[in-house]
Amino acid sequence: MRKADKLFQLTNLIRSKQPITAERIAEELDVSVRTVYRYIDDLSVSGIPIYGTTGIGYQLHDHFELPPLNLTEKELDALILGVKMVSSWTGDTLSESANSLVNKIEAVLPKKLREEYSRTIYAPDLSGKEKDRNIWELIYKAIKNSVSISINYEAENGRKTSRVIYPLGLFYWGGKWTLGSWCTLREDFRDFRLDRIDEKSINEKGSINNKSINLEAYFSSIKCI
Repeated sequence: MRKADKLFQLTNLIRSKQPITAERIAEELDVSVRTVYRYIDDLSVSGIPIYGTTGIGYQLHDHFELPPLNLTEKELDALILGVKMVSSWTGDTLSESANSLVNKIEAVLPKKLREEYSRTIYAPDLSGKEKDRNIWELIYKAIKNSVSISINYEAENGRKTSRVIYPLGLFYWGGKWTLGSWCTLREDFRDFRLDRIDEKSINEKGSINNKSINLEAYFSSIKCI
């Protein structure tokens, strides 16, 4: 990666995670701490309003804004493809937001890139699978609202169970969505395939009040297996 790209990446990193220490920056960018200090000096000399506080880390001044992005054609391909995948493979909420984002991106493209750019990469359109999209949308909202839900679930062996679960995260595996959650029936973290959940059985039960049931704890349980 070019040094200019590293500096841009560093600026974005500080802006999104400030305050952030030099050690954390070095880890994120896969460089040495000494290199981070050198990059910080380069940014300061170039006029980026960055400052560091001992024991806290680096920050940008509140009113700092990066100039508009100048995307390359390959970067635009990657961005549009990702947005189209979100539009096709999630529920209505993110699908509508993704389509709105595409319009905003195309509206601010530099004239030269807008004239030369032609789409050559496409994501398969799965929007016709209405049942899957509805289930995704219902669970997505449950996660956002931090509520538990009741579901009817059919396991791989055909056994059907009714459960109350605390949905924590949605994961896509290149063909199937799974839901990471806390299952009150098993009193443990469990994964469920969305295509095996009965759409009509999803009902909101109430808020998740147990602070120990969260996505971080779910990931920790996976590492222990």
